Amino acid sequence: MILNLIRANVLLFGLSALSVAAEEPFIVVQSTTSTQNSGLFDHILPGFEAETGIDVRVVAVGTGQAIRNAINGDGDVLLVHSKPAEEQFVSDGWGVERFDVMYNDFVLVGPKSDPAAVKGGDDIVAALTAIAETESTFASRGDDSGTHKAELRLWQPIGIDLTDVSGTWYRETGSGMGATLNVASGMNAYTLTDRATWQTFGNRGNLEVLIEGDPRLFNQYGVILVNPEKHPGVRSAAGQRFIEWLTGPDGQSAIGSYTQDGVQLFFPNAN
Repeated sequence: MILNLIRANVLLFGLSALSVAAEEPFIVVQSTTSTQNSGLFDHILPGFEAETGIDVRVVAVGTGQAIRNAINGDGDVLLVHSKPAEEQFVSDGWGVERFDVMYNDFVLVGPKSDPAAVKGGDDIVAALTAIAETESTFASRGDDSGTHKAELRLWQPIGIDLTDVSGTWYRETGSGMGATLNVASGMNAYTLTDRATWQTFGNRGNLEVLIEGDPRLFNQYGVILVNPEKHPGVRSAAGQRFIEWLTGPDGQSAIGSYTQDGVQLFFPNAN
């Protein structure tokens, strides 16, 4: 009888623990490598979690993959940086509404030897033209990320068929920003990177910022609730609360207060 009572108590305790775990509120945010690897989420999420009790689980991949994951229903909130793709996501019914969150910029980095002689300019298209004309090595992420999408848009005015030159001076890594910067550092190649990842990147080697300040290098981030009508399992209430916090005074203040080595990496602009 005593043994049965012990077994019953153990079973009840186990069921109670499972129930608490099942009820613990959380959301899955499909986001980009730049927001995660820069340390932004580590800086801002504790404030949201303490205020709401909602645990935020981040999946950090390229923007294209994050969007595909959200379309598959593998997330509650999408936070990425390719506005045309984000607007298409909403237009196709996969997202409820898109909101601006923050911005920074892209920079062109390259070897200090600068074989294409682009250093100091502020025209990114002219710089890419010079890189192509001199056939200087350029490392592209080639991964459908937000940075890759931006890079492809910047090549368009030049009229180069990147498929034809792929594997020659134009090298596609198929990797994230950190890995691509490592490749560029090892090959003394040019590459396009978001400012936040560059600022927190340690293995710079002979790389330095060569082009910045062109308005075409503006890098906007947006946040979207995944449509629960498409995926009934979406935690819409908790996801919407996160979006409202992120775009509200507390979230915007947290974003604006994040710095590395005295440099602000993201600039809030929800309002």
